[in-house]
Amino acid sequence: MSKIPPTRLKPGVARYLVLLVTLLAAELGAAPEAPMQGVPPTRESQATLENYRERPFSEWTFRNAGAPLHAVMIPREGQIHQFEEGVIPAWDSAAFDRVFADNYADGVIVIRGNSILHERYFNGLSRHNQHIWFSMTKSLVSAAFGNLLLTGEIDLEDSPGDVIPELAASGFARTRVQDVLDHVTAIDFKENYTDPKSDFFRYYAPALSMGWMPGAADVKPDDSDIYGVHDFLVKFVKPDTQLRPGDAFDYNSSNADVLGWMIARISGMPLNEYLQQTIWSKLGAEHDAYMVVDRAYMPVATGGMNTTLRDAAKFGMMVRDGGQFNGEQVIPAIWLKQTLRLNRRLVNNMSANRKYRKDPWIAYHNMWWVLNANPGEYAAVGIHGQVIYINLKANTVMAWFSSQPTASAANNPTFHAKLNAARDLAKQLAAQSP
Repeated sequence: MSKIPPTRLKPGVARYLVLLVTLLAAELGAAPEAPMQGVPPTRESQATLENYRERPFSEWTFRNAGAPLHAVMIPREGQIHQFEEGVIPAWDSAAFDRVFADNYADGVIVIRGNSILHERYFNGLSRHNQHIWFSMTKSLVSAAFGNLLLTGEIDLEDSPGDVIPELAASGFARTRVQDVLDHVTAIDFKENYTDPKSDFFRYYAPALSMGWMPGAADVKPDDSDIYGVHDFLVKFVKPDTQLRPGDAFDYNSSNADVLGWMIARISGMPLNEYLQQTIWSKLGAEHDAYMVVDRAYMPVATGGMNTTLRDAAKFGMMVRDGGQFNGEQVIPAIWLKQTLRLNRRLVNNMSANRKYRKDPWIAYHNMWWVLNANPGEYAAVGIHGQVIYINLKANTVMAWFSSQPTASAANNPTFHAKLNAARDLAKQLAAQSP
């Protein structure tokens, strides 16, 4: 059979067809251009502070958060911790990976004991890329806070205002430190990631330097009463007079900012330096970490941590193992055990919160999300799908980073598809010999 010669189009016709195909693709809603294409990037693919939390830009910005956001370093230290390798018998790893790949995951790792059982990366992430943690940072800061409790300089029944006099007229003055850790502070400021007219967008996100508002990045300290996040805590947050502290769970990132401020005030050092000295230097990390800073260049305790996936998992392993890592007690075991000691108030507060009624959490305690206290199943969670999942019964830690289009995990199918896959695998691992 003779070959049919290729059709040769005149240059003008070819250009017309290319234009026609481009217009049709736009009309049909074709996928936008991948982020940061070219040197310099095309205007269409340029990542900015305004779009850094939107797909597809987030696939790049979440693993390069130091570009749209300012950051300070948390250097690694000591000998790199070495993992062993393991396998999971009779397990469909391809199906597991499809769940994560189909639900905007950037990477996932499964560790039992000290063995990596599975590790996969997507969307350009690698084991050497740092990725933003967002609110998983809260659990890290809470863990670090446990070291200060042993000093006796602060008590869980104290008010944050006892440590930070600047908060004496704020909504945090009538709360206890334990209320802050459990997000039951009864303040009048509400968390809202989506409404550009909300107080969150207008005041809090610009103060954090993690959200875009026209001209906000150019504000100077003398131009605004609320410059950095500490100004926001002192001058903006007031009590909700309809509630008493402890009566209702209301997830609010400003609580973690208060916790980070207390750590800095008691320790006498910036939060990033305290985290480096007390935790990061002791985990045998492969890479330096870094932390996003607010408009005043202070570390963002509520969501600023950035690490590689393996190093995030090492933090999870230390927590899983009662605060020990490489034979050293990094965090007091008694403090970490408190996470799973739930009272009726904690459970009732979660079940009464309409936002989380369809989610599997049974409580929120000490800035960790608890799934099931009996087998020791709980998680650190960040917006857009960042998770460190711990299962004590299975001796397992799983960590994954994502760039989900929807920020919140509440009633979010893309978030829960991954969480369910992890929980199913943990059950299988718990049934096997370690």
